[in-house]
Amino acid sequence: MTVEGALRGAAPHLLLDSLRTSLAHLYAAACVDLLLIDYGRTTLRPVEPVQAPAGMPHSPVDAGPAGRVFHTQQPYLFRDVGPTATVCLPVTVRGDRLGVLVVGLPADRATPETTASLARVAETLGHALRVADRHTDLYRRTRRTRPLSVAGEMQWDALPGRACAGPAFDLHAHWEPAYTSGGHLLDWSVTEGELQLVVADGAGPGTPAALVSALALTAVRNARRAGLDLVAQASLTDQALYGQYRGRHALAALLLRLDPADGRAEAVDAGSPTLWRIRGAGTERIELDRQLPLGMFEDTVYTTQCLDLLPGDRLVFVADGTGDPPSDGRHEAPDGPVARAVAATGRLSGADAPAAVVRALRETSPGAPEGVLVLCLDWHGHRPGPPGAGRDGEPAASPPSP
Repeated sequence: MTVEGALRGAAPHLLLDSLRTSLAHLYAAACVDLLLIDYGRTTLRPVEPVQAPAGMPHSPVDAGPAGRVFHTQQPYLFRDVGPTATVCLPVTVRGDRLGVLVVGLPADRATPETTASLARVAETLGHALRVADRHTDLYRRTRRTRPLSVAGEMQWDALPGRACAGPAFDLHAHWEPAYTSGGHLLDWSVTEGELQLVVADGAGPGTPAALVSALALTAVRNARRAGLDLVAQASLTDQALYGQYRGRHALAALLLRLDPADGRAEAVDAGSPTLWRIRGAGTERIELDRQLPLGMFEDTVYTTQCLDLLPGDRLVFVADGTGDPPSDGRHEAPDGPVARAVAATGRLSGADAPAAVVRALRETSPGAPEGVLVLCLDWHGHRPGPPGAGRDGEPAASPPSP
């Protein structure tokens, strides 16, 4: 049986047990460990399967071979002392970085061909984890360094993830506090003809904010899945929030639709988070005509605005719960701190930029809001390449399944 078949037939909580058995048979692997990134994105934490002893200790995400692989998204083979070798491989699904697979092999089996084949195994494992996560709490328990608040639990259950990659774009998000926030709203949908996304400021801390965001997210998805355009999505969400809260809890949101064929976008700015564009060496705030936040008044009428992207552009959405960037109290434009934070990430990868902006705002700006969400959209355009050319987290060539 192939590794893919074994993973597909394994119980959701026994994926790692199944993988250990398969890799021991195929490659004489002496040990197999899976490290998952924690909710705060600070450590890689080992999954402890039911029928196997505990494996590796926690690993800082910014240090060691596993941290290197998580950040570079490239397999790493290193020789141990003695007749063994260790391979670390990224476990990533469509750009969303889940963790690192660590495999111990006999030194004579640690070849480039084996590493390439194990990279395919790690990719398959990522997809299996996505399915298994619906049926067991094992992997979510692993990702916690401390308990989540009820609001935080609601948020992590509702949001689609932290990243999505397509032929023409990469999308990465980060928010803090990761364990207690609850108020952030983020969603996207990808088809051959469009990328749609929504980002909203939190409606405040705690469970009440999480309930507002959950209602808004459900309304947006309901309208989008019914095939409605951005204006109708905003209107339906506005009506749902106003009908429930009568204007007491409005939500500042930005809805955007992007055409992958040409980079043309349309947006509905409902009192939205701030939007920034990095083009070349320049960073600028994109000034949209702000309309009323969702749910503030009954039957608000919304309109779209257009913007164009060029290959290489980066859009950065900053949602801080206020509708405006935080000010550090000095004599400067109120968006000075966020402008500096965004501009400083121009040389970072799309995967690392959102966390850098969030932490810069929360750690270096006095009076910064407690909760911040940053979404980074890198627009590549359609670039010609050979069949099978890799993207973030995908091997450049897909070796045959073992």
